Amino acid sequence: MIPEISTLYAAVLGLLFVPFTFYVAIYRIQNSILLLDGGDKVMARRIRAQANFVETVPIALILLVLMELNGAGSAWLHSLGGILVVARVVHYITIATNPAKTLPRALSMTATLLLILVAAGWLLQHSLIN
Repeated sequence: MIPEISTLYAAVLGLLFVPFTFYVAIYRIQNSILLLDGGDKVMARRIRAQANFVETVPIALILLVLMELNGAGSAWLHSLGGILVVARVVHYITIATNPAKTLPRALSMTATLLLILVAAGWLLQHSLIN
């Protein structure tokens, strides 16, 4: 079985990762910041936004793939995958461009963590029943 739905979300998130990374790289080049953040607050925000994406997306995708391989329905997978994409984009944009907007950042992080909890709970429940 090929996990087609979770593969779709992995591809979308992979495509998002590229511009998120370029956003950091271009600023590095423009401001001659070779390592870390160079004491530059904008650079620090951009790095943090990209790093948060890297920290949360892999575990969420692993859980989605495992759900799909264990027979989760398409409604579950599309709901969680869609939430993940929207939450990660909102979180990234908020941190990278306007960290003073704490409500969208908090909501998007909460959505990501709830998605991980729901997916892990679904898998746990599924594995205990089977």
